[in-house]
Amino acid sequence: FNPGSALKIANADSAATAALCAVTTTMAAAAGCVSAMFTDSIIDGMATGETTYDLTMAMNGCLAGLVAVTAGTSVVTPWAAIIIGVIGGWVYIGMSKLLIKLKIDDAVDAIPVHFANGFWGVLATGLFANGGLMATAGYNSEHEGWFYEWGSGSGDGSLLICQLACLAWIIGWVTTIMTPFFILLNMAGMFRVDPLEEEVGLDISHHRGSAYDLSGPSKDHVDELMEIRASKHGKVEVPKEVAQAADDAAEETA
Repeated sequence: FNPGSALKIANADSAATAALCAVTTTMAAAAGCVSAMFTDSIIDGMATGETTYDLTMAMNGCLAGLVAVTAGTSVVTPWAAIIIGVIGGWVYIGMSKLLIKLKIDDAVDAIPVHFANGFWGVLATGLFANGGLMATAGYNSEHEGWFYEWGSGSGDGSLLICQLACLAWIIGWVTTIMTPFFILLNMAGMFRVDPLEEEVGLDISHHRGSAYDLSGPSKDHVDELMEIRASKHGKVEVPKEVAQAADDAAEETA
């Protein structure tokens, strides 16, 4: 989608821009995937004593990298795209954990992926935009990203200030437009589904079938697995999600 935003390949500059977009997009996505998954594995390993690899973190980290690099995809170098992607993975994890702490419901982590990393991506453009690439893409290259300006000794933060103003404008515009809409939905009782329907699942109420097998492992199997792992790795704590699923399964059996 980012190379397609070049709209055409009509000359050397447009071809170079489209090719650069393909490279930076791919690099940032890969970096976000690796960053989010391994950072989560390290945090989980420190907490439980067992290292696991969460596919959800890998996939959402990849999306976080894609979102983060999109704002500056045509004006940042591949090495900068990797840095943007790595930080994007950390931004995703941090915002995801913050939402849980604040008890904000976001089942698919759309806020960490799109809002938080969209914010970071716009800010990153003001830091990493390369003047030569900006000129090639057809932009005014008088003011580069702050890191380049700082490296040249000028310290000109004009582009970074513009990006910050852009973020403030976007937040103000979305807040102004969407807040009344959300208030009206809430007044009409359409802001969220019925608690019972939410508990059962919209896949059942709206699509007449369960999309997932939500039956958890048996408690005996979980205990046996923990004993095996403890014999290999020392003390191992049962992840709370697994323990909860086992307890739920045991209650249903009883």
